[in-house]
Amino acid sequence: MDSTKQRHNQHLLWRAGFGPAAADLDRLRHINPDKLYKQLEKQAKQKPVPFDAASDYIKTALLQAAPAMEGQLSPEDKKRYTTEQRRLINRQSNEDIRKLSLLWLDEMAKGEGQLREKLALFWHGHFACRVNNSLYQQMLLQDIREHAFGNFGDLLKAVSKSASMLTFLNNQQNRKKRPNENFAREVLELFTMGRGHYTETDIKESARAFTGWGFEKNGSFVFRPKIHDEDNKTFLGQSGAFTGDDILDIILKQRQTAVYITEKIYRYFVNDRPDAARIEWLAGRFYAGNYHIPGLMRDIFTSDWFYDEENIGAQIKSPVAYMTGIRRLLPITIQNEEVQVLLQRLLGQWLFNPPNVAGWPGGTAWIDSSSLMLRLRIPGLVKNEESINIKPKGDDDVQMGRKEMLETGTVARPRQKKPGGGYQILAQIDWQQLDQPLERVSQEALYPTLEQFILQTPPGSADAASLQKLVVQTDRPAYIHSLVIAFMSTPEYQLC
Repeated sequence: MDSTKQRHNQHLLWRAGFGPAAADLDRLRHINPDKLYKQLEKQAKQKPVPFDAASDYIKTALLQAAPAMEGQLSPEDKKRYTTEQRRLINRQSNEDIRKLSLLWLDEMAKGEGQLREKLALFWHGHFACRVNNSLYQQMLLQDIREHAFGNFGDLLKAVSKSASMLTFLNNQQNRKKRPNENFAREVLELFTMGRGHYTETDIKESARAFTGWGFEKNGSFVFRPKIHDEDNKTFLGQSGAFTGDDILDIILKQRQTAVYITEKIYRYFVNDRPDAARIEWLAGRFYAGNYHIPGLMRDIFTSDWFYDEENIGAQIKSPVAYMTGIRRLLPITIQNEEVQVLLQRLLGQWLFNPPNVAGWPGGTAWIDSSSLMLRLRIPGLVKNEESINIKPKGDDDVQMGRKEMLETGTVARPRQKKPGGGYQILAQIDWQQLDQPLERVSQEALYPTLEQFILQTPPGSADAASLQKLVVQTDRPAYIHSLVIAFMSTPEYQLC
């Protein structure tokens, strides 16, 4: 067995996906990392199947100009719905968005397009957008997933013209002689060039170019020439009667855009501590390649330095990557799947609900004393169906009206509620998928074999004496299962 090859393959699967699956153990011992990446690359090129979470109720409400879901309302729209009707629309859209997040989590955990979905998760944070409109959010996610492993310019334009982003950044209110600068500012500061590489005048001038950009009630993009400022603008040293598309094209011609995006990708997929020389080299090729995302990712994942020891086990898993990694390593059927929404909130990464327009900060911000303690408990909760007694703010809103189901486990079977409440993860683990590749491993080799497979930190980094106290010695299956949970309940498992 080539332990270095296995370690490198697992590193690749954690960074270019959501970690190894239970059935991967034998394969990762033998396949070459470059060949493994080619497989990931091939699967990422497949067009993603759209998710359909937006209910007919919401689609109908949109076509009737639902006041709860429009940026600006005419007096007629405001009269069309009662306060109670608007509340019901909001509640249904909330539920749809949570359903959308569960569909996406399932795809991350079970789908073959690991690299595409990992990139989509990255872009989901990069183009952070929080809008309580399930149809628009569903459409934005599909744009991101379709372009995640394509061309950054195409992705930028698709997101910029999405109903969700135009709503979130107020471009519906951006019109001739009354420009709204929110959208233009974030395009420059957060989506493309980064602070310090443009002026306030550039923001004002580009905002004028984006006047007239809007969307129909069904979410499709529309350009309204009557409210577009047709006069000349001066932006990044160039002058002309620019449109919004012209502005994006000028931004893409700036090498700084390639540098900014490359550094952010490097921090996310390689190491939080950027290497200036590597980023400069990568950005140069990314820019020369016309923002071809597959080329950039291939440069990263097939480089020798990607597998340097300083990059392995050096990142804190995001909450979504952490939860999805558990589901891949332990093939799980979650009966009360809505509990995953609760866990997202408790751990600090609630899909479709970024904390602000800058997205989730990541890195060490993923961990505090409360979230770490919960992370250490979750594998045991999955195995033993114990209760989580922590409740987030906005408790009833999180549970989509399913409070009793989450607390008592009525989805699976009646269960007496514990004093003080709490929530359970009702799950069934298919241990056979992990037991089978371990059949030829001797009893003495089980500990080091599982340690290497589950942890990305160096061998021996976990406290073996403490872990052995947690394992069940009654028989081989019990030993394996309890040891797996013990490894996954360590601080070392939080790293990838």
